[in-house]
Amino acid sequence: MSAERQTIVLHSLIAKDAPMAMDLKIAADLGYDGIEISAAKMRAFLAAGWTEADLAERLRGYDIPGTGFLMDIERHGGAEESLWRDAAELFHLAQIAGAKAVQAITGPVSVATVRAHAAGRPVTGYSGVLGLSRDEQMRITARNLARLADMAAERGLILYFEALGWCPLNTVSDQLELIDRAGRSNMKIVVDFWHCYVSGDTPERIARIERNAIYGVHVCDSLRHDGGIPDEAVLRDVPTGGGVLNLQEWVDAVKATGYVGWWSGELFCRKQHQDDSFKVAAGMKARLERLIL
Repeated sequence: MSAERQTIVLHSLIAKDAPMAMDLKIAADLGYDGIEISAAKMRAFLAAGWTEADLAERLRGYDIPGTGFLMDIERHGGAEESLWRDAAELFHLAQIAGAKAVQAITGPVSVATVRAHAAGRPVTGYSGVLGLSRDEQMRITARNLARLADMAAERGLILYFEALGWCPLNTVSDQLELIDRAGRSNMKIVVDFWHCYVSGDTPERIARIERNAIYGVHVCDSLRHDGGIPDEAVLRDVPTGGGVLNLQEWVDAVKATGYVGWWSGELFCRKQHQDDSFKVAAGMKARLERLIL
């Protein structure tokens, strides 16, 4: 995607429960500049009996800045080998789709796991780097990101990184330090307003990011967060523009870095997921145009 102008792409979560074919129709009919496509929806398309060639043909002509996501990128020890397998599969899928990049996120994805650990209760299942020192968390995560970026580079892909707001190393400064430690030129961050907000970052902090570190932007809203471990399912259950974030301030902060590129409206509002997805996507596009263009 050209960085000569700001572009607005459809996020697959706008129509969370719709198939990939519907996402593509929404993007085309409403005139979105591209689509940040769901890897899960592409997998469902293939699992239904369509071929990889069919997938590539369906996506031909669409600008796809990214797809995702690769979860729990700090996997280590006995869990590490599964990370490389998952990454290889996702990078292959991204290449078939013609995507330019793959999103990688920290873990554990389970908020309940993070809460149990914080409360000193026994944790079952995947726990990532919870309980390790910050130095160890940084070392493991940066090491993995470097290898993932190398794997992505072999397929001509960018790796765009997002730290979840309830997980360790969740601030913008943490993420930029991880990128610096990884030392790979094809690795950048996605600025997600919600994750930044619940991690304590502000528009003022966003405005100080080096523009070349930003790959894309997730425009999203939140209900009020008063501290502690954020519950995404609760706090993000709000229409974009209906929460507590001053979206214009956040957008202006990103633009103050000099960033020019793609912006995606990520949506977790349950009512809107059960509404007319064309109407919701049209409203999101109009809002982003007012905020950004």
